[in-house]
Amino acid sequence: MHGRTAAASRILVVDDEADIRELLDMTLARMGLVADTAASVAEALDRLGRERYALCLTDMRLPDGEGLDLVKAITASYPETPVAVITAHGSMENAVSALKAGAFDYLSKPVSLEQLRALVKSVLVMPSGDSDGNDDGQPLTLLGDSSPMRDVRAMIERVARTQAPVHICGESGTGKELAARLIHQRGPRHAGAFLPVNCGAIPENLMESEFFGYRKGAFTGAETDRDGFFQVARGGTLFLDEVADLPASMQVKLLRAIQEKKVRKVGSPVEEPVDVRIVSATHQNLRDLVEQGRFRQDLYFRLNVIELRTPALRECGQDVLTLAQRIVERLAAAAGVSPPAITDSARNALMGYTFPGNVRELENILERALALRAGALIDVSDLNLVPPAAGDSDPVPGDALSLQDHLDRVERQAILDALQKTRYNRTAAAKLLGVTFRSLRYRMERLGMNE
Repeated sequence: MHGRTAAASRILVVDDEADIRELLDMTLARMGLVADTAASVAEALDRLGRERYALCLTDMRLPDGEGLDLVKAITASYPETPVAVITAHGSMENAVSALKAGAFDYLSKPVSLEQLRALVKSVLVMPSGDSDGNDDGQPLTLLGDSSPMRDVRAMIERVARTQAPVHICGESGTGKELAARLIHQRGPRHAGAFLPVNCGAIPENLMESEFFGYRKGAFTGAETDRDGFFQVARGGTLFLDEVADLPASMQVKLLRAIQEKKVRKVGSPVEEPVDVRIVSATHQNLRDLVEQGRFRQDLYFRLNVIELRTPALRECGQDVLTLAQRIVERLAAAAGVSPPAITDSARNALMGYTFPGNVRELENILERALALRAGALIDVSDLNLVPPAAGDSDPVPGDALSLQDHLDRVERQAILDALQKTRYNRTAAAKLLGVTFRSLRYRMERLGMNE
């Protein structure tokens, strides 16, 4: 490949229709870019062998093969060249196949020049692999040297440079939002907004207006026009946390918005195009929910083009101690004190604990230990760890943990009673118990009551 020349503003357009090639060539030229064109897979591969391109745009149907073949060839042989596909209107299956094969985005025919310009601009501002700082200048990363953490970081690097929807699965407290932020930060939309939305925290009757916005006068209290999540995140990433909690009616509307790349504000007669990347997450198993009829299969396939799993803390070995040290340093700095050392016995206890609440529970344990420690160090007694099998056996007389066992039993029974009364509606059960939904979820995980 020594004969290939670098051209940061050169783009390859592959389409067997001359008028499409001319239209795209003219549009790119107005943006100050140079376009080479090809009418077949063979011609495109020949050009790729001689030039380096900032982007390749290819039709899905070509005389000597499929655009999918070209996507796979570019992904394998020219991974530094992003590729986007042009599909016939309504051919979402082809678009999804292309995204899974390595394409970073797609355009539907007839091609919207506005969407084309946005797509091209997103590629030309793609950051280098070194831009991983957060707002306060500190590096944003997933800590740990274990094999599961190395694998997840490598996967983030691969998926970040695509525009394909990513679904992040994993237990609560495993850093799913942090993974989503890293995908956004290290991808072509890093200059745009990253908008996290907790789908389980929005009342059902407000969902449509919150997601899509509304026009003045659309309903009582709508005194001005307001943008929704899709408009606010335009050009950036919309992170749908706990997406499994979306009601069926909203699942239908979200599917259309993702598929058509358009939304209609409540009270508006027209749709407007939106340009966002969708990253979703949930601690529940979406595939199981689909089989149970609680989540739409077509929406599942749109969201789960690429799946990323965040590992549980108990799978990460010595990473527990690395994280514990970093957390103590951060908490101490926030409190304006010197970080206390963690004794060997406390370190051993942390290594032997299963952390049903994962990193979030580790932070909670250490924050409490830092505030209530008896001496200058953090010792095992300061951690106050819950026993692994709490509530599963009869309390032993004289056991220092028997009170905790008893309290766990009482709490577990109270939660079960509330769930039965509300037909296992967790939101309603939380209200009945007088706690937040997040608190109920955490308590159920700590007590081993997950589905």
